[in-house]
Amino acid sequence: MTAMLSVSEAQARLLALAGPLPLERVGLVEAAGRHLAAPIVAQRHQPAADLSAMDGYALRFADLPGPWSVVGESAAGRGLDRAIGAGEAARIFTGAPVPQGADTILLQEEATRDSDTLRLSGAGPANEGQSIRIAGSDFSAGATLIEAGSLLTPARIALAAMAGHGAVEVRHRPRVAILSTGDELVPAGEIAPPPLLPASNGPMLAALLAGCQAEAIDRGIVPDQVDLLAAAFTEAAADADVIVTTGGVSVGDHDLVRPTLESIGADLDFWRVAMRPGKPLMAGRIGQTIVLGLPGNPISAFVTAHLFLLPLLRHLAGDPAPLPETVTLPLEAPIAATRNRADYLRARRTANGVAPFASRDSALLTELASADALIVRQPLAPAAEIGDFCEVLLLY
Repeated sequence: MTAMLSVSEAQARLLALAGPLPLERVGLVEAAGRHLAAPIVAQRHQPAADLSAMDGYALRFADLPGPWSVVGESAAGRGLDRAIGAGEAARIFTGAPVPQGADTILLQEEATRDSDTLRLSGAGPANEGQSIRIAGSDFSAGATLIEAGSLLTPARIALAAMAGHGAVEVRHRPRVAILSTGDELVPAGEIAPPPLLPASNGPMLAALLAGCQAEAIDRGIVPDQVDLLAAAFTEAAADADVIVTTGGVSVGDHDLVRPTLESIGADLDFWRVAMRPGKPLMAGRIGQTIVLGLPGNPISAFVTAHLFLLPLLRHLAGDPAPLPETVTLPLEAPIAATRNRADYLRARRTANGVAPFASRDSALLTELASADALIVRQPLAPAAEIGDFCEVLLLY
């Protein structure tokens, strides 16, 4: 419990604390943005019949160059109730079923019609089957269209609907209780005379959760008192999948989160990670509820939430690849060598790469608000110069 873990080892141990949440079947709109728990298999052919891809006339290619007798009309959702014979054509619109006997669409721009007589006035179709979407050309019944674990994007929602599904199987949304600890905190918006501070971590974490299909339960501010902390943890564990705390996880006399958890029988897995900012990070369980203790410093809480809380929630929601991905970009300014901890440097993307902020002060929220990236520096990395490529975690 005392040795510092690497970031990757701590992430692996955190995700191992629980598997994905139970399944539920929900409507397509509610499923948007969630991860599919079971494959989507087509229940129908698409198109279900041969359909016209253009406005024009359905006819037999063998009857070119015409003329033809127009014998009816086929519109989307309402086809012609008879077959097309030799020398006959049917007015047809985009998405309408191709009448039996017809095998080609003559575009309306290449045709002249006088009453029911149709004549070719352009080049005409170059081959049989032109401008016809063949039945099953998009997909056929029984085909697996979307694999389990896939993110349900708007396009995949449309595909599931077209395949005949009105609901899909996903994982339950993680329920996350947010506890801000500290005698120095007052709710955001209230007067905070020195030495009090507005509580910024709770709103920040709730905003992060809004983008990851989790349900945030704001448990407010808990003072640095063991009995109050114990009661808050016990109550939160009753209806949350994850409890995330900010503050109280270091080694000071008033850092009571860890001893309080131990006093109520929590199983603590690790404490302290070899990273900067964010070393005092704790993870464990109260029964089946995961407890993740983030640092109280807002920048440290922000960085560790991206590296640990969000991956945990994606894992619980069924994402097969929950860890954050990085890209490689050239540096716009030099950065120093690292020591025995991984560094996560606040930075801003530019037209030519990524520019680290000059300050390393982890208390500057104005700087964090301007950052859209974190430069990732592994332990014992050498100094890097302008133009050197570096690993970057994109925030937005």
